[in-house]
This record gives sequence, structure tokens and C-alpha cells, in this order.
Amino acid sequence: MKKMLLILLVVLTLTNILTAATYKKQRLNPIPVSKTKFEIYDANGNYVKAVDLTGKDFIVVSVREPGSDGQMYAVDRDGTIWWHGLISSGASGHETTSGIHRILLKRRFHMSSKYPDPSGVNNMDFELQFTQDGQALHLGNTAAMSHGCIHVGRQDISALFKWANVGMPVVLMRGNYKQFLKQEVDQFREDLREYNAATGSHK
Repeated sequence: MKKMLLILLVVLTLTNILTAATYKKQRLNPIPVSKTKFEIYDANGNYVKAVDLTGKDFIVVSVREPGSDGQMYAVDRDGTIWWHGLISSGASGHETTSGIHRILLKRRFHMSSKYPDPSGVNNMDFELQFTQDGQALHLGNTAAMSHGCIHVGRQDISALFKWANVGMPVVLMRGNYKQFLKQEVDQFREDLREYNAATGSHK
């Protein structure tokens, strides 16, 4: 009987540790209220704070999970979404950590020390690391889920890597950001229409 209770206690302790780790990892989620402003909520849906990135260059990643865009967006300091592309993110059990991070380092060529490729070929080139435990945006197969990193296609990550700097904010969210891209395209079309009308230009 004591042995059964001890086993049960160990199982419950391990379950609590895993639950706590998952909660800690996903405890904050940014919700966009505009292209450059975010409200942060905890895992229980409680409001934590507002973050305003107006006037800053930053990256938004909406993870590839149900209810999210599965895309990466580069937002310039003037608030323009100048690049976006498809991504893949952490698989179940390896979910990418949500929150507002900062780029900690850039490495053009890199092999994961935790998950090295058996072929010996670098598997994290164009790395933009944003968490202490090694999660990063990097070149990868956007059709395959990861161990927590953000896989970005070659054309997209090449442009992003040249533009990004250490210290740049990375907004990692679960939810929809694509709405702002549509607003931007609609605004561009309206600006172009007004320009053509004012100058007598045609399409």
C-alpha cells in the first residue's frame, strides 16, 4: 500500500511539474489592438499590461496552431508591414513560447546543439534567437513542425536576417494579426486611387 501511495505521489508531482512548466512557457499571450500596440494576457485570460511598439522595428509571429495565422510579419518603425511569409512553429509538446521577446543573437550559420542534424548539415542557418533556451527564427521547412523554433522559408528568412538587429522585439502570439495586413493593402489602394485622381494618372 505504501509503495502504491509513493508511486501515486511521484506521478502527481511529475504531473504538477510538467503542468507548471507548460503554464510558465505559455503564461503570456500578446493580443494586437493595432499594428503596433499589444495587450498582454496571462494563461487565465487576465489582463497583465499594454505594450506600445510604435516607432520601433519589430517582428510579429503568429504561430501555426488552430486560430492563428501561421505567418511572420516584419513591421518597420513607421508602422508599415513590409514583409510577411508562412512559417511553422513548435509541435504539440514543444510549443513555441508566446510573449514579447528580444533578439538575443544572430548567427548566419548554425547547427542545433540540442537537435543536431544526423547528416551534419546546419539546421538553424539565418538564426535569430529570441529565448534563453534556444528558440529562434531560422531557415527551415515550413511544412514541418519544430521542437519550438520558428521555421521560415529561404527567401523570407534571408530578407529578415539582413534587416533584423540584436535587441529587436519579437512578438510571439497565438491569434490573428493578418487583419492588419489587409487594412494596409486596402489603405495603399485608397492612397493610390487618391493620388491618381489628384494627378490625373491612370493605373
